[in-house]
Amino acid sequence: MPIKKILRIGNPLLRQTSADVTEDEVNTKEFKKLIRDMFETMKYADGVGLAAPQVGILKKIVVIGNEPEPTRYKNAPEVPQQIILNPVIEHLTDDTDGFWEGCLSVPGMRGYVERPNRIRMTWRDEKFNEYSEEISGYKAIVLQHECDHLFGVLYVDRLKSPKLFGYNEEIDTLGKELD
Repeated sequence: MPIKKILRIGNPLLRQTSADVTEDEVNTKEFKKLIRDMFETMKYADGVGLAAPQVGILKKIVVIGNEPEPTRYKNAPEVPQQIILNPVIEHLTDDTDGFWEGCLSVPGMRGYVERPNRIRMTWRDEKFNEYSEEISGYKAIVLQHECDHLFGVLYVDRLKSPKLFGYNEEIDTLGKELD
């Protein structure tokens, strides 16, 4: 399975809104191959999630999943593998959790983002079955980050402060806010 090129910040495709996936599309060989390629690409890049726009496909497709100890996010809880189509997110609280987010489309950098810590997500799976679930914690952060890509939004658009953004080797991610 080929590893796809991950688009980087500045590529105009990353700023566009994606189209819904149709039921007819999920039954095609091309769709199934794209899903396999997205999982392979995410794993190869050591990511926790990948959205189709990041590989140049403007469709509402997200894949997530990690091993218990990913190298990019030490001590992050395991996120089971999942295929998410046409997600709709509803924020269930104004309470937020902050996290030093990174992105495969913004390589080598992190930024501090606060997001609602409890959401309801409605989506379809790869067989076009519909689901709705209340999600909290780390998985809620991952899903909001990945689903933002479907609407042309990158985590850098949601930084708490521009001072809380920088290269992985330079930034203090121990929870200290910079002056």
